[in-house]
Amino acid sequence: MRAAVFYEPGKPMAIEEIEVAPPKEGEVLVKMAAAGVCHSDYHAMTGAMPTPAPIVLGHEGAGIVEEVGPGVTSLKKGDHIVSVWRYSCGTCEYCLTARPQLCPKGADMRLNGSLSDGTKRFKIGDTEVGHFLGVSTFGEYSVMSERSAMKIRDDMPLGKAAIVSCAVITGVGAIINGAKARSGESIAIFGAGGIGLNAVQGATLVGAEPIIVVDVFQNKLDMAQKFGATHFVNASDENPVKRIRELTGGQGAHYAIEAIGNTEVATQAFKSTRRGGTAVMIGITSPQSTAAIPTLDLVTQEKKLIGSLYGSSVPRHMVPRLIELYMAGKLNLDDLLTRSYPLNQINEAYDALIKGEVARSIISYS
Repeated sequence: MRAAVFYEPGKPMAIEEIEVAPPKEGEVLVKMAAAGVCHSDYHAMTGAMPTPAPIVLGHEGAGIVEEVGPGVTSLKKGDHIVSVWRYSCGTCEYCLTARPQLCPKGADMRLNGSLSDGTKRFKIGDTEVGHFLGVSTFGEYSVMSERSAMKIRDDMPLGKAAIVSCAVITGVGAIINGAKARSGESIAIFGAGGIGLNAVQGATLVGAEPIIVVDVFQNKLDMAQKFGATHFVNASDENPVKRIRELTGGQGAHYAIEAIGNTEVATQAFKSTRRGGTAVMIGITSPQSTAAIPTLDLVTQEKKLIGSLYGSSVPRHMVPRLIELYMAGKLNLDDLLTRSYPLNQINEAYDALIKGEVARSIISYS
C-alpha cells in the first residue's frame, strides 16, 4: 500500500510503498476511506509530541473492514468503522470506571508506536514502521486491534464519520462531559479550528448563552457563526479577557475552553472565567510546556482548571450518538468539512491547516 511516513521532526512526510502483514489474533485489516488532518499529528511532525520513527501517522479516520484475524467477534468483512485512537484494554481501573481515554495500555502504545501486543505490521524492506496511536490512518490500509475499530451505520458518509472520531467527539465532549455545562451558562471558546468549532457545537447543544469565540483569524470567527457562536473576539485587535468580562456583565464566563494548545492562551482562558468558573484545556502542548496560573484564584474564587482528553467520553457510547445527531440534522458536519485532499498532497493539507485556511480537511482514499 501507499502511506505517508514520518521520519524526523521538521521534515515533510514521505509517500512510501509499505508492506502490510495480515492481521493477527484480535486484529482487523481496514481499507481506509478517509483520514482527518488534525493538529495532533502535526505536533508529532514538529517534534513537540515525541514520537518513534519511522511511523505512519494519522489517527482520525474511517474505512471498511477488509479482513479479520482469528478471534475477532465484534467486526466482520464489509463493516464500516471509525478509528478509536485511544486503545482501551477494558479491564483496568480507568476502563472499568468509564474513563477509557486514560487506559495505561493506550498510553504505552503511543510511546512505543506498536499495536496492543507490542509488535508492528508495517515494513519498508527490512525496516519496521510504527503504528501511530494504534490506528495509523495516513495509509491506504491499516491493521488495528478490533478494540481500535468501531462499527458504525452503513449510511453514514465515511468522510464525515472520520472527523467524528476525533475533532467532533473531542470538542462536543469537552462541553458536555468535561465542563458539564448547563443551559443558560456562558462559555468562551479560545480557538475556532476543528476542535474549537465542535466545542461551539457542544455549547449550542446544551443551550449555552452567550457563546463567545476567540481567535486571531477573522475567517475562522466568521465560520464560527455557522455553528452557533453568538459573540466574536479577534484577539489580534483586543484583549480577550477584558472583552469576555464585558460580554458577561463584568463577571467572566462560567466556562472557558482552550482549544489551541497554547500555554499563554490557557492563562487567558483561566483569567476569563468568573468566580466558581471552570477553564477546560483540550489543546495539545509539548510535555515540557507549563502555564502561569494565578493560584490564589483557585482558593479564594474557587476556580477550576481541568483537562479533557477525547472529550472525556466513552467513544463507543458517544460516537454513535453524534452520528445520529448528524443524520437527524442536529450536528453540522457539512460546513465543518472544508477540503478534501489525495494522499500525495498531505503536506499541502497541513500547510493549509497551519495557515488557518480550513476548519477541518480530510485525506480521501476514494
